[in-house]
Amino acid sequence: MEYNTTREKLILPEYGRNVQNMISHAMEVKDKKERNNAAQAIIEVMGQLNPHLRDVDDYRHKLWTHLFVMSDFKLDVDSPYEIPKAEVLNEKPELMHYPKGRIKYGHYGKYTQDMLMSSANINDEEDKQFFTMAMGNFMKKQYLAHNNGAVENHVIAEHLNELSNGELSIENPDDLVSTNHLLRTMGLNKKHSKSNKSNKSNYKKKKYTKR
Repeated sequence: MEYNTTREKLILPEYGRNVQNMISHAMEVKDKKERNNAAQAIIEVMGQLNPHLRDVDDYRHKLWTHLFVMSDFKLDVDSPYEIPKAEVLNEKPELMHYPKGRIKYGHYGKYTQDMLMSSANINDEEDKQFFTMAMGNFMKKQYLAHNNGAVENHVIAEHLNELSNGELSIENPDDLVSTNHLLRTMGLNKKHSKSNKSNKSNYKKKKYTKR
């Protein structure tokens, strides 16, 4: 009895052993024209076995690449695409360098911190005042998203002044939107989200019930 462990290793198991055997046979064909015909036939079989590849851009190019990979790049046929090289496909990708930056207050987020630090570029006093209040209210909302209890307006004012390197300041912290109003708004958003999910669930139930 023949076991898979004693057989030739499958390079791309998703295509199965029959395709691997077809490629091995094609490599033994001496006539170049017959090898080309065999390669075309194998490509068609590979496409039928993996129809999901048709959703991939230029999926036939991918099939031809897989063909050469399964032949260990030894199949000598005419390809409609550039024949890949083993060293290129086996080359390890370069390590990604993730941005490093210290966030002083994680609940506000990095972009909030960056926006406040760039406030020095705002020259118009009216624009700066509008930006100050808008960011203050936004920071308060972000704070409440992580702490549903309470937040003091003067804390938001202090953090805003600190993160903007003293460029922005709220003279009267009580001018910020009230905590209750923000919590109600956030609560409505959550209810609206749950309502949408419930409606979608009910629609699916009705749809399958009718069937």
